[in-house]
Amino acid sequence: MRIDQRNNNELREIKIEKSPMEFSSGSVIISTGKTKVLCSASIEKGVPKFLTGQNEGWLTAEYSMLPGSTAPRTNRGNNKKGRSQEIQRLIGRSLRAALDFTKLGENTVMIDCDILQADGGTRTAAITGGYIALHIAIKKCQKENMLKENPIINKIAATSIGLIGNDVLLDLCYEEDYKAGADFNLVMTDNGNIIEIQGAAEKQTFDVKTLNKVLEIGSSGIKEIFEIQDQIISDI
Repeated sequence: MRIDQRNNNELREIKIEKSPMEFSSGSVIISTGKTKVLCSASIEKGVPKFLTGQNEGWLTAEYSMLPGSTAPRTNRGNNKKGRSQEIQRLIGRSLRAALDFTKLGENTVMIDCDILQADGGTRTAAITGGYIALHIAIKKCQKENMLKENPIINKIAATSIGLIGNDVLLDLCYEEDYKAGADFNLVMTDNGNIIEIQGAAEKQTFDVKTLNKVLEIGSSGIKEIFEIQDQIISDI
């Protein structure tokens, strides 16, 4: 039995608070167990120089852990460290797969993900919450006639998976992640296509059979996440 009494293929409880930020185009606070992430989406006119004049938009992301999100305290400048920059690139890559940039026009979407409390799976929670914030922002811009068409072509969600001994565990909390012999992050679209798999042996190697089980459990968990996203989005 796991630390929090979950089954091996069971997600932590997911809670999503819509629009906690009045001045953001789209925002949510997503909680996965004890992990809490504030995700906001802003849409501004203009694109990076390499896209100017091509009538296409862009999406980029920033990720930061707030000082009180961990014990001991996280340094406020952590977003400049390699780990944070790697995570924000992952968030950006993942959420760019949600959009048809020709329908976005020459506008840039900025996704900001700030970790309020970290207990494992912050990057995957940021992607899952970031997609909902993006959806809210797009709908608002359509209502305000900033966008003529909805550029969203895929739903996006993510989760983590880890190996502890012979067990494949879904959605690890920090203590499980710390103990894991190998850990993975899986990002998918709602049609079952994979955007990204991150996986590495920390203390134990794994074979193809185990990797297939990781994908099976991870994709099953992500299907559940899409159902939760749909419930939230249907009210927008």
